Amino acid sequence: MSYLSLSELNGLVRDVLESYLPKWYWVKAEISELREVGGHCYIELIEKDERTNTPIAKAHACCWRTKWNIVRRHFEQVAQMPLSRGMKTLFQVHAQFHENYGFSWIIENIDPTFTLGDMARKRQAIVRQLKAEGVFDDNHNLPLPIFTQRIAVISSAGAAGYGDFTNQLATNEFGYYFTTTLFTAVMQGEEVESSVISALNRIHEQQDLFDCVVITRGGGATSDLSGFDALDLARNVANFPLPVITAIGHERDESVLDMIAKVRVKTPTAAAAFLIDHLHQVDMLIDNARERIVRYVEQRMRTETNRIEHLSVRIPSLFAVVRTAQTSRLDHLQHRMSMALLSKLERNGEVVRQLESRLQPAIERKMMSERHRLELLTQRTTALDPQRILDRGYSITLHQGKAVRDASSLSAGDTIETRLSNGEIRSVVK
Repeated sequence: MSYLSLSELNGLVRDVLESYLPKWYWVKAEISELREVGGHCYIELIEKDERTNTPIAKAHACCWRTKWNIVRRHFEQVAQMPLSRGMKTLFQVHAQFHENYGFSWIIENIDPTFTLGDMARKRQAIVRQLKAEGVFDDNHNLPLPIFTQRIAVISSAGAAGYGDFTNQLATNEFGYYFTTTLFTAVMQGEEVESSVISALNRIHEQQDLFDCVVITRGGGATSDLSGFDALDLARNVANFPLPVITAIGHERDESVLDMIAKVRVKTPTAAAAFLIDHLHQVDMLIDNARERIVRYVEQRMRTETNRIEHLSVRIPSLFAVVRTAQTSRLDHLQHRMSMALLSKLERNGEVVRQLESRLQPAIERKMMSERHRLELLTQRTTALDPQRILDRGYSITLHQGKAVRDASSLSAGDTIETRLSNGEIRSVVK
């Protein structure tokens, strides 16, 4: 059986490519990642489905150092901007297959008239839409709670980035306590938008249990960030009632989600560091406030101590002044009371004298009137005296001590008594 070595097979592939693709081609593609290493430029090219915005073709391209300096300088002079991720541009390329490094497109030239690709234009369209709706800055303007410790995390299940995030929070040097709750979501591919929105909805149902939301994916290709450049997801985050922190890309990558979030950081560990630093700043503010309160209390105590000492020195002299003033005031009041009392007594004495002068004649008249009345009563009493009647020859007959006025009231054998002017007669009725 005949066979080929790997180098021979790769050599055949190279010969075929050089035979069937011998010339340069202009190709339209979008830059999903760009990096410079040793003066060479390595670019990841991508093509997306216009309806679903998902990648349908990817390729690696390289522009060698000798060409890259010329191409880059020409592009920046014409386009007035550097080549960057998201630009859709025309590249002049030819195919190259190397037995050790595999296939790549070698860039010979770049057309600077293609300055912005579909990814950049899509971001700009979403940003314009959110600004037109007046919600672009809503989440960014939400204040972080003073004690941001209850964290809702949106990440893929078992993601290393989530583990790094929770581990850094748990082992922070200050010993601050955080709680994290994971809401799993797909963080790359076509399902990113719907999956993250679903996680946000679950958090919204229990928003009172959390202080903020952290969306993190912990690595991945730059082209996988396309799912975070979606209008519905951006609108959902912009209107979310809790501050959102994104850690879904790298230093050079910025999605629409990063633009509208409260805080954008590079990595999950950077998100953890931000939350720790935020709580540390609050801790420092509390410490500063505590120190200011202590200093204020100490200063106030010193001030009051000095004031009391000053008063303790002044009190004896002040008391003497007050005592003299009060004594003088009491003397003055006593004098006024004495004068008022004398004046009152004089006025009342005059009233008594007037009443006395008016009362004496009235008493004399009353006594004369009563004396005359008494004489009349005496005369009447004397006239009615039974003894005088007896002295005129009359007698009074009594039975059992009562005067007898009717003879029929007596019975035979009754003893009666007859009183005369001089003496008494006892008789028995027959």
